[in-house]
Amino acid sequence: MPSVRKVSRVAGSARRERKTISKNRVAHHEYFIEERFECGIELAGSEVKSLRERPAQITDTFALVRDRECWLIGMHIHPYSHGGVWNRDPDRRRRLLLHKKEISYLDGKLKSKGYALVPLELYFNADGRVKLLLGLGRGKKLYDKRETMAKRDVQREIDRALKQRSR
Repeated sequence: MPSVRKVSRVAGSARRERKTISKNRVAHHEYFIEERFECGIELAGSEVKSLRERPAQITDTFALVRDRECWLIGMHIHPYSHGGVWNRDPDRRRRLLLHKKEISYLDGKLKSKGYALVPLELYFNADGRVKLLLGLGRGKKLYDKRETMAKRDVQREIDRALKQRSR
């Protein structure tokens, strides 16, 4: 297996320095996230300024590998308020910046049935660059989603009971 830059957990100091733009909360409900990858996005200057103004929408977004390049499809970045003619199309597809080994590894995984590349989080890193946390996920069936919700409800009841008991 080629050496792939995976993000299993983010260091404590980097966690404090990064500023979250938007999160995809639906992704963990829809997919079992098996691996995480940090990548850059090819953006125009007005798009970065717009991300500093207001968050982007990444809920219905996914990534594809086409012609040995990784593309992000469906992300909506609102037009920059002072952009004028230089504003780009808010729903255009954007190229993701990954290494060749990572792209070929992801392409091989995506050819397996049931795998998808879903964005988990969009943020500014410590250097002020826009980064995307991509998750390689396997789709959940309806019964998996119900099982997850039942576990969460049981855990909530246990937490309530322990809190009540400690009072």
